[in-house]
Amino acid sequence: MDNGASSYRRFRDNGDESGLVEIIRDYKDGLILYLASIVGNIRTAEELAEDTFVLLGTKKPRDKGKGSFRTWLYTIGRNVAIDHIRKYRKHSEVSIDDIELVSEEESVEAAYIRQEQKITVHRAMRRLSPEYRQVLWLVYFEELSSKEAAGIMKKTVRSVESLLYRAKKSLRSQLEKEGFDYEKL
Repeated sequence: MDNGASSYRRFRDNGDESGLVEIIRDYKDGLILYLASIVGNIRTAEELAEDTFVLLGTKKPRDKGKGSFRTWLYTIGRNVAIDHIRKYRKHSEVSIDDIELVSEEESVEAAYIRQEQKITVHRAMRRLSPEYRQVLWLVYFEELSSKEAAGIMKKTVRSVESLLYRAKKSLRSQLEKEGFDYEKL
């Protein structure tokens, strides 16, 4: 798998629809989860991801090549989500359905504890501001660099790093209020 840019170029320049199919296959899940962190609803995020891919397929925008393909794609998705939020509501909340698949080797108890920890973390993240949720999601769940997150969020790298610091501090405070021992993770 390449980083998506060559697949997109094949689709955009040569009309090779398999390039767009590869992009959707490779980036759909991550984009949906990222958009869910913005709009607060997994079903809405699925629709917005679909809208993002439709935009790629119909308008065929040009990637300016300033960052990775994923950063560019997530920026388009973020803009689609912001348009949706402006149109339909003022505030967003995160409600991601976490489904934990338990392998045969894991004990049910360990899986239950891990699931409870995830629920606690997501509950604490819902209490954070949308901007804090977004930066935490991009850097820790999507494993993007501060530079890539800055590109998506349309901020400077320094402001993203500062925002990330404050977001982690706020999340830690929320977790402590719930009695969560984050040091054992």
